Amino acid sequence: MTRNPKPGALLRERVEHQHARVSYVELFFDLVFVFAITQISHTLLEHFSVLGLAQAAFLLGAVWWIWIYTSWVTNWLDPERSPVRILLFVLMFLGLVMSCALPEAFGATGLAFAGAYVTAQLVRSVFTMVSLRDASPANYRNFQRITIWLVCSGIFWIAGGLSEGPLRFGLWLIALGIEYVGPAAGFRVLGLGRSLTSDWNVEGGHLAERCALFIIIALGESVIMTGATAAKLPPTAVNLTAFLNAFLSTVAMWWVYFHIGAERASQHIAHSEDPGRIARIAYTYLHVLLVAGIILVAVGDELVIAHPTGHTDGRTAIAVLAGPAFYLLGNLLFKRITAGWYPLSHLVGLGLLAVLTPAWTVLPPLGFSLSATAILVLVAAWEAISLRAKEA
Repeated sequence: MTRNPKPGALLRERVEHQHARVSYVELFFDLVFVFAITQISHTLLEHFSVLGLAQAAFLLGAVWWIWIYTSWVTNWLDPERSPVRILLFVLMFLGLVMSCALPEAFGATGLAFAGAYVTAQLVRSVFTMVSLRDASPANYRNFQRITIWLVCSGIFWIAGGLSEGPLRFGLWLIALGIEYVGPAAGFRVLGLGRSLTSDWNVEGGHLAERCALFIIIALGESVIMTGATAAKLPPTAVNLTAFLNAFLSTVAMWWVYFHIGAERASQHIAHSEDPGRIARIAYTYLHVLLVAGIILVAVGDELVIAHPTGHTDGRTAIAVLAGPAFYLLGNLLFKRITAGWYPLSHLVGLGLLAVLTPAWTVLPPLGFSLSATAILVLVAAWEAISLRAKEA
């Protein structure tokens, strides 16, 4: 059964039981976020402290929110239509401005970052609201509510951009907090009610593929950081071991997410009676944990490749441990939502990382990182073998 949009509508044409493909313009749009992830990784590497971690986490949350909201919109609107393409190009430019402003977002370029962010959120939301007015009344009302929430958060974004120091960070935390609470609260607005997940009639396979592609973007940044750092060093046995260790950690992360789990989740949301609920929890909220884990692993790998021997300092220990921990925790929760159980391999992996923690005081950076990578490889192998046994 084909559901055709009304004449003149910008909606995607949907065919029942058929997966909507990711378009080339969506992939082109993603290129800006390759740069954004690179900027966040390098900023964290240069300012690795408690405050630096908090600010990097915040910036990642903002970048992710721009990207995931756009992915929801292109799930409904057809990127092959010229007006939607132009929207994506405008959002690309604003995303590029944001990415350029990222390193000094809490300094000289704060207003540029906030202005680009708010403009992107409101332009996309208003464009979508107008596009849905006649084609999808329920979703039109949904975007009315979303736009009101974004206007409210935008006030704090701009106020923060005009402020300095802790006040800026505080105002921005309120702004991003409003936006993250929005979907969970159904964007409730006095007089307009709230949105239901049944209103968010997403094509699950498309959204699952989009999020999987963002994981690829983050893993790609890990590969780039590893290669760029290793290329500057002499090919000694220690350096080559650190290089191989970084590569294996990236492969293990790919395996944990993509070997069966990603496709199984895609099938689950595609055949769910309430795909909007799964999209909200499993993809909109939980995937940012995976990306955070990948960024921390990449930073840890770079620190280890640059200084593989000697004493393991605190920032190296945090990156080496927290990266795999966030990644496994994100996958654990993601698979609980999409598969119905907590994978034992992931629980054991998190437990082993906890046991490994005190070893940072006695192991050199490379030895500590090799141990963390071994845990990731163990989790990947365990899950692959156990799933194969179940299938048999």
